[in-house]
Amino acid sequence: MTSFSLSSWRRPEILLMVMAGAMPIAFWSWSVLLNNFTIEFANFTGREIGILQSLREVPGFLSFLVVYLLLVIAEQRLALLALGILGAGVAMTGYFPTVIGLYITTVISSIGFHYYEACNQSLTLQWLDKKTAPETMGKIYGVGAFTQLLTLSVILCVYMAGVGSFSWEALAGTDGLVNDISSYQLFYVGAGIVTILMALFAYMAFPHFGEKVFQRRQIILRKRYWLYYALTFIAGARRQIFLVFASFLMVEKFGYSLAQITALFLLNAAFNMWLAPLVGKIIGRVGERVALVVEYIGLIIVFIAYAFVESGTVAAGLYVIDHMFFAFAIAIKTYFQKIGAPEDMASTASVAFTINHIAAVVIPAAFGFIWLINPSAVFFAGAAMAALSLILSLNVPRNPEEGHEVVFGHRGERIAA
Repeated sequence: MTSFSLSSWRRPEILLMVMAGAMPIAFWSWSVLLNNFTIEFANFTGREIGILQSLREVPGFLSFLVVYLLLVIAEQRLALLALGILGAGVAMTGYFPTVIGLYITTVISSIGFHYYEACNQSLTLQWLDKKTAPETMGKIYGVGAFTQLLTLSVILCVYMAGVGSFSWEALAGTDGLVNDISSYQLFYVGAGIVTILMALFAYMAFPHFGEKVFQRRQIILRKRYWLYYALTFIAGARRQIFLVFASFLMVEKFGYSLAQITALFLLNAAFNMWLAPLVGKIIGRVGERVALVVEYIGLIIVFIAYAFVESGTVAAGLYVIDHMFFAFAIAIKTYFQKIGAPEDMASTASVAFTINHIAAVVIPAAFGFIWLINPSAVFFAGAAMAALSLILSLNVPRNPEEGHEVVFGHRGERIAA
């Protein structure tokens, strides 16, 4: 097995940064251009886009199958292969402007995305030292935010050049980012190929690091991990409220165009490029418990504010603040890293990813009906979820470790037997 004490740049954490930089290029290009492309060239209605989004989440729900793929392929290679599949799926998107064609390319890219994410989370927990993991994860998140920023900047600049104006008002004029199918194809192919090339580079330039501890190749659900499972599930639900309903609020209530939403995502990426490494350092100093408490108190305030907001500018500010809290997801991962058995990392990461996506299957459809009756109720439900997460986070020990996974009470101290 290759040593983990490599002194050169060919180290595990650098590989994680390369992969973190490759994924957003394909993913965000696909995401930002999808609605326009499906409507303009595949005649999608709400029915087709709803089916497409449901199909996109199925591979995430089936992420537990990753553990069985590890029986035939090493996890590091599987992560890079999945990145390549993501890039290939995105690259093909522009050439299949039909309902069935887009369903197929979406599933292909989604398999790559979700299986990469499951492997990446597992490798991160295995490779990073527990003492420095929060800070290093913050740097990795920052790299991803940087390439997301570059990707969105290219798309936005092309749009602005097309409308002949580089102003916020110009972004509101139309939802179209590009105006012919060849432009979409160029974007999708370019983004997909860059991701594939970065995956190939990572495969050839880095050694195979192997496993510090042999990983179990079976599905594992342990009773002592219940708090981690619960926090992961509710985090998935909260993410859907942001991705689906916060974005929809910006469009339906305040009339934001797709280009303006893209600009907000660009602003989010710029903030996270700076904030994520800082959050990692803070978690390393104050611990997972304090970080999670701060996150959930902040989310309660944000969700309640969403329910009452009447200003588009204030809503945009809430949107950015909401997105900034995603960096605190580091705390859930490092909490499990500290309490989990080393041999459980791969299996539990794939199971956790499935748990996280249970909400992705249920929340959009169920809360969509609530939205029709009272949009504010959706955000009050989000605040209730954040409040439940806050209560759960109070059961995270101040110094979690294997055998000391949960405490009961607001102090976070070990209860005497």
